[in-house]
Amino acid sequence: MRPPPNSSSSRLGDGEGSVQVHADPAAKIEGATVFAIYGKGGIGKSTTSSNLSVAFSKLGKRVLQIGCDPKHDSTFTLTGKMIPTVIDVLDSVGFHAEELRAEDFVFEGYNGVLCIEAGGPPAGTGCGGYVVGQTVKLLKEHHLLEETDIVIFDVLGDVVCGGFAAPLLHADRGLIVAANDFDSIFAMNRIVAAIKAKSVNYGVRLGGVIANRSRETDQIEKFNAVSGMKTLAHFPDLDVIRRSRLAKKSLFQMDDSNPDVKAAQDEYLRLAASLLAGVTPLEAAPLKDREIFDLLGFD
Repeated sequence: MRPPPNSSSSRLGDGEGSVQVHADPAAKIEGATVFAIYGKGGIGKSTTSSNLSVAFSKLGKRVLQIGCDPKHDSTFTLTGKMIPTVIDVLDSVGFHAEELRAEDFVFEGYNGVLCIEAGGPPAGTGCGGYVVGQTVKLLKEHHLLEETDIVIFDVLGDVVCGGFAAPLLHADRGLIVAANDFDSIFAMNRIVAAIKAKSVNYGVRLGGVIANRSRETDQIEKFNAVSGMKTLAHFPDLDVIRRSRLAKKSLFQMDDSNPDVKAAQDEYLRLAASLLAGVTPLEAAPLKDREIFDLLGFD
């Protein structure tokens, strides 16, 4: 909780002229390493999050994945179904959280990964930050974080408001999923700015970018060289990844005699191991919009 604005120890705000979502000290996640995964809409954040969750679990870690999108489709490749959202189950008991059991909103997915869909307010109403806050409070009240090693927040879109930046209040590292194209990198630049803003008052730091759905990474590397970002992993545009989603399965449930499946599994395991070993925080800086426009593309 930030001190009052007139306090001599007050910190700088993380947004100018806007209403910000601030962390509730009682909802602090302790013990687990927390990753918040962002990126342009449709870039494969949920696929990345789910496969990374399984990779962590394959390395012996107890993993909890929290989907933070009203579409509540983050975890269906882990559970094989669309699970109820926290907001839905809270609504069913008139928002009397004390009436809920853990099994009402936490579901076990493939290889023991625990899955939660926070959900979101109806379109045009409410705040995503409230939803994230209520989810973390429920997890603490039911002691579900005490034996968790890794928490992954899978967050929609590219952080256009303080509400959906709320997972950054809990995260140790912010990871960005991007393709090797202008729109993805433009979105990544905005996310870099958001994480940098939150890092002033919270413990979150930039971890790096996961290149996804791209044969090449030359445009991402151009941006990295100028901004200070770093590529953590690279997943080409493989049809087996598309088919795993259609099969409602993670890549680790697909036939690993297929060399593309095996290569993707190995890359996720390598990424998980490198994240467990510790990711040096990046001091990346966002570019101005015009600078990105001038930077990217072919000569």
